This record gives sequence, structure tokens and C-alpha cells, in this order.
Amino acid sequence: MDAKLTKILFTLGPEALIGGTETMWAEDLGGGRYLLRNSPFYAFGVSFEDIVRGEFSEGFIEFREVLERSGHSTFRLFLLNRRKLDAPDFVQAWARLQALGCSFEQGVVLSVDVPPTTDIEAVWRLLSEGESAGIWEFDEGHCDRRLG
Repeated sequence: MDAKLTKILFTLGPEALIGGTETMWAEDLGGGRYLLRNSPFYAFGVSFEDIVRGEFSEGFIEFREVLERSGHSTFRLFLLNRRKLDAPDFVQAWARLQALGCSFEQGVVLSVDVPPTTDIEAVWRLLSEGESAGIWEFDEGHCDRRLG
């Protein structure tokens, strides 16, 4: 990435898996506007490439609101039974999501990015199938499209 990135601080609400804060990389667009350059692991209500407003406060740029939605959605996967990313059942289940255009960032959980052009119903169905098969549990961080 050629753009200069900065960190945006998100204060996590009670629905988050952890207390406290999370930071995300963002591109400074000027005028207090920032383009998110990664998917959240814990913050709810934002996704990759959303444009947000931030304000400098106490040494940090703090998130204030979403200004423009990117159309991306975010889900989090929690691998079950000490499953690794190279486990055959995970690899097979993930390949179906990847074929739809999904990608993930790895932390304690997997933060799954769903591009705006992806069939969200198909993603939801595959996430549910993986959960039913005992491969993972998942939650919704932000879904930009209505599920039927």
C-alpha cells in the first residue's frame, strides 16, 4: 500500500468479545475522514473500506461514526476443538467461502471479509453449514445486506 496509514481507536461495547478497545488501520482522507484498510476482530458495525469519521483525542484518533458504507460485511469465525487452519475439514469448508470471494485475517478469531459483490445468502448458508458440522462457530460483526 502506498497510502500513509494511521490507527483508528474503537471503544468496544458490551457486545464485544473482549473489553476495552481495538485499533484498525485506516487511510487519512483529510477533514477527519478515514478509509478503513482492514477488517475488525472485535468492533461491531464497521467493515473493510468503510469511510469513518475520527477525532483526535488524548493522543489517539478515536472513531466517531460511519460516514459511508463500503458494501463489505464482516463475520467472525471461532474454530472449534483446537482445530487448525490446515485441518482437512476446515480447508474444505473454507475453500467454498473463498470461491465466493471471501477472505480472512487471522487473530484469536478469524475476521472474515465478504465483498459487496458476493452472494450474502450463500455465505450465510456456508457459515451455518460449518457451524452445524462442528468446524466453527460464527457471529456477525456487520452485515451490509439484508438476509432473507
